[in-house]
Amino acid sequence: MLLSDLLRESEYTVARGSADGVGIDGISYDSASAKAGDLFVCLRGAKVDGHFFAADAYASGCRAFLTERSVDELPDDAVQIKVENTRKELAVISRVFRGHPERRLKIIGITGTKGKTTTALLIHSILNGAGIPCAYIGSNGVVIKSQTSSTPNTTPESAELQRYFERMVAEGVTHVALEVSSQALDRYRVYGLDFDAAVFTNLSRDHVGEGEHASYEEYKAAKAKMFTEHKNGLIVYNADDKNSLEIISGNKTSKRVSFSNGDGSADLYATDVKPLREPSSLGVSFVCHTKGRAVPVSLKTPGEFSVHNALAAIAVAEKYGVPAETAARILRDTTVTGRFEIVEGLPDRTFIIDYAHNGVSLESALSVIRSYSPDRIVCVFGSVGGRTYERREELARVAGKLADHSIITSDNPDFEPPEDIVREIASHFDGGAGFEIITDREEAVRRAVRTSRPGDVVLFAGKGHEKYQLIEGVRVPFCERDIILDECRAIRSENI
Repeated sequence: MLLSDLLRESEYTVARGSADGVGIDGISYDSASAKAGDLFVCLRGAKVDGHFFAADAYASGCRAFLTERSVDELPDDAVQIKVENTRKELAVISRVFRGHPERRLKIIGITGTKGKTTTALLIHSILNGAGIPCAYIGSNGVVIKSQTSSTPNTTPESAELQRYFERMVAEGVTHVALEVSSQALDRYRVYGLDFDAAVFTNLSRDHVGEGEHASYEEYKAAKAKMFTEHKNGLIVYNADDKNSLEIISGNKTSKRVSFSNGDGSADLYATDVKPLREPSSLGVSFVCHTKGRAVPVSLKTPGEFSVHNALAAIAVAEKYGVPAETAARILRDTTVTGRFEIVEGLPDRTFIIDYAHNGVSLESALSVIRSYSPDRIVCVFGSVGGRTYERREELARVAGKLADHSIITSDNPDFEPPEDIVREIASHFDGGAGFEIITDREEAVRRAVRTSRPGDVVLFAGKGHEKYQLIEGVRVPFCERDIILDECRAIRSENI
């Protein structure tokens, strides 16, 4: 494609050279993977400025550059195209380069503090189960038909999104459930996308700190962009969250559908919510009231948040002609990896893997578990290194209040010494509940399994779907589920 054609939907000036007659074979923004024929886009990040790596991209063969300022280090034969915001223009040129595949998909965007992943995957499960080809993009990776791949961000960069959309269209996918993070909205990863359905789950204090949002108000404003800066065919929102109407208020034209746990004035609402407990698993049942019908629903995950997630998914499914009865049948057998995921390994004990990684989500998870009246709650958790330091006190205070025993361990320490992290977490325990420190997470997981008793619920919090530990910049393979099952097998073999 000619550079001049690639830029046909962009506002730009040519700072050096000419865009005429320049061929572009690809788009890159990482100098480590840039190659000859690519247009190199200089992105400004929270810690790194891509303009400083333009010379490296030139050395790899790039001769065309999209910049926000002149890069004097580049030789004279490098064409420099200047734009106001390279992140925004990356989204524009990526759509042009791929031939606008997003226009051939019904994009279902899900945003909120909690519940994005579960709600998106429930929608994905219902639509596919009803014969509607639906893909998924979010924290649990990218799922297109039977193929699953990982992604470093909840919402990938705009160039990657368009590449995935192109694959979806080629494979006959018609719908996609897309998790939309606040940073994706702030950093133009979804710029220019229309959402056929836009879901708001809830809002609470999170993602505020170094490398994230400067304040809660900034975080809230980022979420609202989903409804003020994008076209929404249908808005599905949580009527039980006090922030919902404020978040969606900027959209005056889209149809709205509300959901609630108990409020009969909502478009979809739940009644008769009951916990379901089996010897080694937890769940919940309720009656979904929608369009004058009362539909029984049973889920393999517990808690009020599970009811909310399911109601949101049913509301979206109804938009696409899937009856609530059909959705309920599919939900009965649907599980979500790493989101209150039950791992059955030993009799009369319940092992749960969850992504709860801040005070709000951990309190929600432990409160739900407590409502099932276990003999003991054991909580295994840590906190990420190098950022969101305030979470450590939150996590400690919540675990100290709601768990009977905690094992403080590692959770993606990265370049921060894990011993420092666990020691800081331990300093915030008030002494009321017991805890121990086991810095090595595998050792901590195995100890929690081995010391569990009949009637216990053991929550492994923080890792969720992740299959790695981030240690000194390297993703070291780590699968919590496999470790739990391996230790269970070892215990069973010892008792034969």
